[in-house]
Amino acid sequence: MVILGIDPGFGITGYGLIEIHDSKAKNPEILEAGILKSKQNKNISERLFEIYKSLNDLLQEFSPSVLAIEEIYSISRFPRSAIFIGNVQGIVLLAAAQRKIPVFSYFPIQIKKILLGYGRGTKLQMQKMVQRTFKLETVPKPDDVADALAVALCHAHRTYRG
Repeated sequence: MVILGIDPGFGITGYGLIEIHDSKAKNPEILEAGILKSKQNKNISERLFEIYKSLNDLLQEFSPSVLAIEEIYSISRFPRSAIFIGNVQGIVLLAAAQRKIPVFSYFPIQIKKILLGYGRGTKLQMQKMVQRTFKLETVPKPDDVADALAVALCHAHRTYRG
């Protein structure tokens, strides 16, 4: 199974494509990981379209079985950011629906609970877990990439380990 994890952001959207080879998700493999960026000097619709096109290219190349996306949090603390992130989520959902790719959403607290065993872990603990799981020399950078890989890994654990 190929899982595309998405950490939506307006300036930078992180993505992580992983492949699960066994029924317990013990040795996941990173197929591709990176960021989708939009140019800051463009208007909102142009920036969203740039992200949409880049995402479509990824979906075309890798044909993921499922897509896992991090849900928005702290809407009350950062309402403007939440609206922009919601726009990005919308294009991610649209692109997945166009290809009939099932989408699963996870709140950050769920991701931490599934991967760390408790929901109040730190960002660094999550990054270290991603580094260990994929046997990487360093923590993936930028943080958006590590977060996207964590979302994909969370879905793998939830699917294969219950």
